[in-house]
Amino acid sequence: LTSRICIYANRVMAVGEWEERWDDGRTGFHQPQVHKMLELNIDKVLAGRPGVRFFFPLCGKAVDMKWLADRGHSVVGVEISEKAIKQFFEENNLAYSEEPVPSIPGAKVYKSSEKNICLYQCDLYKFSSSIEGQFGAIWDRGSLVAINPRDREKYAALLTSLMAQDCRYLLDTLLYNPDLYPGPPFLVPDEQVHSLFGPSCDVELLQSVDAMTERHRSWNIDYLTENVFLVTLKKV
Repeated sequence: LTSRICIYANRVMAVGEWEERWDDGRTGFHQPQVHKMLELNIDKVLAGRPGVRFFFPLCGKAVDMKWLADRGHSVVGVEISEKAIKQFFEENNLAYSEEPVPSIPGAKVYKSSEKNICLYQCDLYKFSSSIEGQFGAIWDRGSLVAINPRDREKYAALLTSLMAQDCRYLLDTLLYNPDLYPGPPFLVPDEQVHSLFGPSCDVELLQSVDAMTERHRSWNIDYLTENVFLVTLKKV
């Protein structure tokens, strides 16, 4: 496994590369419908709680955000691409306001007027609990698998710091042969999910499914497994 991780550990995507993908419309990772893994596991995430505050790291223009807001939950997302954020509001016919974020130079926050959705346009690592507090749920689809692999410890520390004591963090990862495809999305081995979050959290595998589609065949991989974990803080 270690040699496998070495293969992709040095792969780096500059923040600007993601912005370019949005500008050029190269966003094959965007899904026009609510993600099935969120739908299938929403009861486990909510655990009977109404009005849960959800955090979406690297949210893009995920339709999942409106789906949750329509059900009475609130959503805070962080995304580097201004284009993605504006498209989210426009495509969902949501009026929004735009204002600077004093504690993050250069950042802006876009707020929906009628739905409880706030999207921060900034570098994810500049975001912190001092800005929006902690969250009751996190939906991580296309975030851990998108960040540079060498930043995973920093990422896990940030996400853990954003978890309220009762937070239920739904994490979606991908397994494939990295000899055949360099990413992104990057391979996240199960062992690494446990090493990143295990020290402070309980990590439960909820689902493991064959996720291969025609689009993925174009990556020349021979298999693609999608795993969904529920990560919860250990009881103190």
